[in-house]
Amino acid sequence: MDDRTYTADAEPGDHVTVAGWVHEIRDLGGIAFLILRDTTGKIQVKFEKDEMDDELVETGLGVQRESVISVTGEVEEEPRAPTGVEVTPESVDVISEADPELPLDPSGKVDAELPTRLDNRTLDLRKDEVKAIFEIRAEVLRSVREAFRELGGTEINTPKIVATGTEGGTELFPITYFGQEAFMNQSPQLFKQLMVGSGLERVFEIGPIFRAEEHNTPRHLNEATSIDFESAFYDHTEAMDACEHVVKAAYEGVAQNCQDELEALGLEDEFEAPEGDFPRLTYQEALDEINATGELDEPLVWGDDLSTEAEHVLGQEVGEHYFITDWPSEIKPFYIKDHDDDEEISTGFDMMHPSMELVSGGQREHRYDHLVSGFEQQGLDPEAFEYYTKMFKYGMPPHAGWGLGGERLVMTMLGLENIREAVLFPRDRQRLSP
Repeated sequence: MDDRTYTADAEPGDHVTVAGWVHEIRDLGGIAFLILRDTTGKIQVKFEKDEMDDELVETGLGVQRESVISVTGEVEEEPRAPTGVEVTPESVDVISEADPELPLDPSGKVDAELPTRLDNRTLDLRKDEVKAIFEIRAEVLRSVREAFRELGGTEINTPKIVATGTEGGTELFPITYFGQEAFMNQSPQLFKQLMVGSGLERVFEIGPIFRAEEHNTPRHLNEATSIDFESAFYDHTEAMDACEHVVKAAYEGVAQNCQDELEALGLEDEFEAPEGDFPRLTYQEALDEINATGELDEPLVWGDDLSTEAEHVLGQEVGEHYFITDWPSEIKPFYIKDHDDDEEISTGFDMMHPSMELVSGGQREHRYDHLVSGFEQQGLDPEAFEYYTKMFKYGMPPHAGWGLGGERLVMTMLGLENIREAVLFPRDRQRLSP
C-alpha cells in the first residue's frame, strides 16, 4: 500500500488512505465513529448515516473489532476527536476480518492474566502500554550498542552450540549434535576472552544465553539476552567504569527518545537517567551494612552468597545502581582473577539494583598456570576446555569484562513486576510455545 498514510501524519485538508486495526466502534444513532489504530496512533473515522451510502456505512460499522481495514477519505479538523482530526470516508475496505471471540481485549478495557497475554502475544502488543515496553527495549539495545562503540568496542557473535559449558554441567541444556553430545551455551564468556587475545582487543556481544535453572520466579528465565563486554588491558575498576557508562547510556537513550512510550506506561514524570558515580561497596562492607539493619534471621558471614532478601535489604539502604566488589575467591568462577596481594579476595564484582543483581564481572585470570589450577579447584577437567586454555599459552593480555542481563535491565528500568513482560516469547520451565 504505497499510498498509505500513517494516522499520526494525517493533517486537515489531506486526502488519505489510512490502514490498521478497528480499535472500537461507537454508534450514537444518526452518527457513528470508528477508531482506527496503526503503529503511530489512532484516528477517528466519522459515519453520518443519512448522508452516506448505506453499503459504506454497513461495511464500516459491521466490521468486527481488531479486523484490519483501510479507509480512504478527507481529513478534517475536529477538536472533540481523540487526536483533533477525523476522516470522512469515501471507501472502506475490509482486508482481514477478525474473529468476534477474541482471547484478550487489546483495548485494555478488560484485563487479562499474564499467561493469557503470553499465549496471545500478537494481540497483547496491540495495547499501547505493552508495545511501549518493546519500543523501549529496542531503544535500550540501540543505546547500548552506541555506548560500546564510543568505548571502542567491536561487536562479535559467538557460538550458541558448544561442546562444554562455561560454568559446569548443572545448568546446561544438552542437545544431540550429529551424534555427539553438545550443549546450549550459558554465556559467551570463554569466547569473548579468546577475542581479547586476538587483534580485536575490545569486544561486545548482545545475544541469547541458555541456563537450565530450576528457578521459577518473576526474575528468572531459561533463555535470556546477555549484554557482554570484554577488554584487553583493563582491570576490574576500568570494567566497572565501562559498565556504568553503558547503563547510563541506556537510560539516557530512553529519556531522550521514548517520551511517548514512557507516557503510555505512566512513567513520564518519574523516569530519570542516573546521575553521578555508582557507589562501590566491598563485599565485607555490604555484609556489615546488611547485618547492621538486623532484618535477617541470621547474620551473614564471610563466604555467604547474598540471598534475595539480603539484596533487597542492602538495596533499601544504598539505592539504585551500585557495585559490590572484592568478593571471596571461593564463590566466584574459576576465570576471575584474585587480587595479587590477597588470594582470598577476587577482583569479581556485581552491579546491583535494589531489587536484583544486574551485572556480574571482574578481571580475568590471564596466566595459563593459574587458570588451569582454577579449573581443577572447581572440579572441572582442563582438557575439556583445551580450545580455551591453550590460547593462554600464546600471549594473553590482562583483561576484564562483564555480562549484563538485558531483560533485567528493562525490567528494573520500567518497574515491571515480572521479567516475562520484557520478553516477546519467554522460555521458562512451563513455557516452550509460542
